[in-house]
Amino acid sequence: MRQVVLDTETTGLETAAGHRIIEIGCVELVNRRYTKRTFHRYVNPGRAVDAGALAVHGIDDEFLSRQPRFAEVAAEFVEFVNGAELIIHNADFDVDFINHELGLLGNGTRNIRECCEVLDTLAMARRIHPGQRNSLDALAKRYEVDNSKRDLHGALLDAQILAEIYLAMTGGQVSLLLGGEQSEAASDVARLEPIDREGLVLAVVAADAEELAAHEAMLARIRERCGGPTLWDSFESA
Repeated sequence: MRQVVLDTETTGLETAAGHRIIEIGCVELVNRRYTKRTFHRYVNPGRAVDAGALAVHGIDDEFLSRQPRFAEVAAEFVEFVNGAELIIHNADFDVDFINHELGLLGNGTRNIRECCEVLDTLAMARRIHPGQRNSLDALAKRYEVDNSKRDLHGALLDAQILAEIYLAMTGGQVSLLLGGEQSEAASDVARLEPIDREGLVLAVVAADAEELAAHEAMLARIRERCGGPTLWDSFESA
């Protein structure tokens, strides 16, 4: 199974207001393993970046003026993602911008969903964690994914962080190190090793008088706080 974790940065929030993509970052997974193949391009949008967007990603007009236009990277991008399941956080936003850029070209693929399935990790997180914050930063904290390098948003870094979050969120912890190396845990499938119990004698260590007294004192405090017998009392009377 081939998946591509994708993120974009843009000049602003809405394609209807003429905003454009300025960065695309993609990380490839095959069978939940990081292949080390990535796609990363900055794009000259042909317009100014809004001040609000600049504060988020820090990618300025002067830098973007030296980058290729989307038309120059479109074929390479579509070839990289073709046939994969795209994993995107808040997918509607990125898909809208990608389709807007493809539509402006006037030829070839005009809707990225024509060549890719799309999985929205924001919708998934809202189902798993209803009523909680499910931003990328909140999920990184919840799943103990290192995002300490994320001072500003960046498409490739955010895609790498999202890849780790997705793998943790969908079960079977597989760690992707941001340096590009796979952890040992990611390359091995967990195996259950049977234990030979023949001739095995387990030592039974009974509590001494001091430990029993401490245990009874704790139960007495619990009975006093809850106003009745403890669950442990029901075991002793059974």
